[in-house]
Amino acid sequence: MKRILVFSLLFLFIFRSEAYAQTMKNDFFKLIFGNLNSASGPVSGPNYKLNTTVGQVAQGLYSGTNWKVKAGFQYVRTNIPFSFTVSQNIIDFGTLTPTNPVTRTTNLTVSSGAAKGFTVILSEDRPMTSSSSATIPDTTCDNGDCTPDKAAQWTGSLTYGFGYRCDDQVGSNCVSGFSADFYKPFPLKPSTTSVMTSQKGGRSKKSQITYKVNIAGSQPAGVYTNLVTYLASPGF
Repeated sequence: MKRILVFSLLFLFIFRSEAYAQTMKNDFFKLIFGNLNSASGPVSGPNYKLNTTVGQVAQGLYSGTNWKVKAGFQYVRTNIPFSFTVSQNIIDFGTLTPTNPVTRTTNLTVSSGAAKGFTVILSEDRPMTSSSSATIPDTTCDNGDCTPDKAAQWTGSLTYGFGYRCDDQVGSNCVSGFSADFYKPFPLKPSTTSVMTSQKGGRSKKSQITYKVNIAGSQPAGVYTNLVTYLASPGF
């Protein structure tokens, strides 16, 4: 899973003389600012480069009798409400025959006006399992080297299992690694992995998920099911 590290720097300056923050007031309210954004920009040297903003030291909601201050990215106003849709709730692979892979597709659509875009993660509750407890294993791809966090090529008719891939439809939102015919197995709960992610908001960002299943001749007959869960969240 892609991790984003956010560093918060607090600069403390000590002066011998007294200093006063800006105060704004009228007959109905009084705002006393303990800090103002006073400096920003790139700072660099022979072995480092740093972008800085000296300013707000705390985010949150601050209020009094006649005033309210909302500080932080979570209060960024947007005209794009957050929404997430999955085009199909049930995927039916029909009757499977050995060494004949079957694919089905569904679309994931996200709208987000959040300051840092959005992320969609996924997982499965179990491998595809029949009422007799037989299972179709999760794919490991042609060379046995795909994992929930690494896609690999899966084209062989003798490579069995269940997996998925992600293809961009509107916007570039699928996580990297899904080259042509590259697939991943689903992570098993409680583990998850990202399938879509964006650092920018927007309307109707769409990706297509392709599910693929292939069975061996020794696979016991039965009705196989599992549950795939998607969780979308805005970024801050």
